[in-house]
This record gives sequence, C-alpha cells and structure tokens, in this order.
Amino acid sequence: MPAPPVAPPPGQGKRGEQGYLGYLLRQAQAAARLSLERALARLGVTSPQFVVLTMLRAYPGLSGADLARVAILTPQTVSVIIANLERDGAIRKAPHPVHGRVLQWTLTRRGTGLLDKCRRHAQAMERRLAAGLKAQEERIIRRWLSKIATDLQDS
Repeated sequence: MPAPPVAPPPGQGKRGEQGYLGYLLRQAQAAARLSLERALARLGVTSPQFVVLTMLRAYPGLSGADLARVAILTPQTVSVIIANLERDGAIRKAPHPVHGRVLQWTLTRRGTGLLDKCRRHAQAMERRLAAGLKAQEERIIRRWLSKIATDLQDS
C-alpha cells in the first residue's frame, strides 16, 4: 500500500512560488505573526495588544471604536484589550472634549516603555523580513501590500 502524500514544507510546490498569491500572503502573514507572538509572549504581551499600543502611539486619543477600525480587530476584542491595558497601567482614558461620552485613550509612561520593548522585537522581525531586499524592492513590496489592502477593503 503506497504511503499517503505528504504536503511540502513552506516555500516548495504550491506552498512556494507556484502557489496562489492569496495563499502565499496568508502563509507569510501566519509565519510572521507566529514569530512575533513568540517574541512578545516573553514580555507578557499579545499581538493584538501590541497593535493597540502601536496605534495609540501613532494616533493618540483614539476611541475604542476607532482603535478597532485601525487595528483591524472587533470592537469586543478591543474592549477586552483596553480593559487589560488600563488595568496594567499601560493606557489611560479621558473624556472627549466635545463628545463627553466618548472615551479617548492614550499611552502612559508605562505603556510607552512596554511598547518600546515590544518594538525592539518587531524591528528585529522587520529586519529578517527585509533581509536580502534592496531599498527599491522593499518600497515596491510595501506599495503592493498597501494597494492590496486599499483595493480589496470594499470587495
């Protein structure tokens, strides 16, 4: 009786250059996410928490709903993340100056320090992702990935 077929490892066959673009994007994203999750776990931070901290540094004062949109997370998930980060002293809330019922979130000094530690791991992964790429190639890839997100968001 013949042995059952074995799927090739990433980078070979349909899991390599012969594969569908959508699958290859998913495979690459899963590998990058797993690598970053392992590094962040040593700091006690999840990938979604890292994304929220990153977005609050980039766009301080976002509401929970705005955070959910820019972090590409559900409002329910962001609600839990916000509660945990606030409990840990990494973020603080303030009422919106015009819409008092809307809460705006910002990083605390503790949150900024935590994000800086996380960023070191993320930057190491970014260096691995860009290893061997020329600056022009990296710009093309960044432009292409941004275009995919823009073009497919309303599909």
